[in-house]
Amino acid sequence: MSEPKAKSCCAPARSGEAPSAPAPAAPAPVTGTGTGGDGDGRSTALTVPGGSALVGTARPGLPMDGESPPRRKKLRPFLMDATTVTKARFARFVADTGYVTEAERFGNSFVFFSFLPPDAPPTRGVVGSEWWRMVDGASWRMPHGPDRPDAYHDDHPVVQVSWNDAVAFAQWAGGRLPTEAEWEHAARGGLGDVRFPWGDEEPDDTSFLPCNIWQGSFPHHNSAADGYLATAPARSFAPNGFGLYNMVGNVWEWTAEPFRVKSLKRSSQAAHRGKEGFKLQKGGSFLCHISYCYRYRIAARHGNAPDSATPHQGFRLVYDV
Repeated sequence: MSEPKAKSCCAPARSGEAPSAPAPAAPAPVTGTGTGGDGDGRSTALTVPGGSALVGTARPGLPMDGESPPRRKKLRPFLMDATTVTKARFARFVADTGYVTEAERFGNSFVFFSFLPPDAPPTRGVVGSEWWRMVDGASWRMPHGPDRPDAYHDDHPVVQVSWNDAVAFAQWAGGRLPTEAEWEHAARGGLGDVRFPWGDEEPDDTSFLPCNIWQGSFPHHNSAADGYLATAPARSFAPNGFGLYNMVGNVWEWTAEPFRVKSLKRSSQAAHRGKEGFKLQKGGSFLCHISYCYRYRIAARHGNAPDSATPHQGFRLVYDV
């Protein structure tokens, strides 16, 4: 395995795309029902016990992201979705409310270059991360653009949703996005200070494949040894000790908190300029690999602009008991 690397761009923000698109009009407020719209919200969530929650790590990770020092926070018990919100569940939200996502209102969104067909029209890239392309018509309905409608699967995580879209869904579903402490506490599954939801054993490219991440040489070769080039079904791989699926890998998950990094060294400050207002994401995605983005760990963290969407960003909800 390669040594862990710290790269600054796991997910592109609209502010990094050139030229930037005009901001769309804000959507109308969404009224919550408290039941997920059709009863599939709290009824499918699992109990996460309260207690003293560990947040962060003292282990080697990515100090530039603010993973250290570790700290404790007292939590009340709460409920959490066993999986990320699926495309089928998000479709029910859209059908019930008429909601239009930000990517749909912008008219475009980011797509990873390898998912574009060879005869795709020319696209604009992100400076420094040219594998991210801005594709007209990409949205949660067609995550890789209108030329790749086969990318839609009802039982996979909904993607191409911004933080603002996730908050609107939460209002409808009667839940909310988790805090970082809630997310990490849930991801640990009762195991305590571990790197991953299953323990400390590192995934590799061939034999130990406990989650959906990249296998091979990023960004040009993914062997898909875990069975997936892009998202896996939301309920796939083994759940953790609390019964929660894919807490790392598969898709980044939006949280309720801003992305803040305290006590940055001067050498790391440049990587975080321009990220004011970003929202915190947890869990990593199918595009993570230890050689490029070692962020598929419980303590790992990343931020993105609240209006940005990609094919590897999703979310799950929590509910107060």
